[in-house]
Amino acid sequence: MAKITQPEPLTGLDLLEKVRDLGNLSKEKKAKACGYYTVTKNGVERVNMMKFLNALIDAEGIELDSSINGNGRGGRSASYKISVQSNGNLLIGSAYTKKMGLASGDEFEITLGRKHIHLKQVGASDEEE
Repeated sequence: MAKITQPEPLTGLDLLEKVRDLGNLSKEKKAKACGYYTVTKNGVERVNMMKFLNALIDAEGIELDSSINGNGRGGRSASYKISVQSNGNLLIGSAYTKKMGLASGDEFEITLGRKHIHLKQVGASDEEE
């Protein structure tokens, strides 16, 4: 009897695109189509829903496990949204700068678009962006 090879499960953007392409299929059919199933010795296919859902969460970049910052206290997590303050400033909090490994004095070039602001670290290579 020939051994059935398992497909490599999709991850990241490939997973998100495939799930969107599958449209109105059930969760189980989407998981199977994305490679999140195993075949038992008897040839029965079992869908690994937990692995599939965890991979979707990871692909979306959602952090479910609370992480404690360096001083032992919790705190607000980065929401990836900011508001213009009453004085017209935009403040990028320390949660973002720590996540990027930025240090005091790091410089950025600001490029304005029609509806966006792009920050590029001065001296950073294109690979790091």
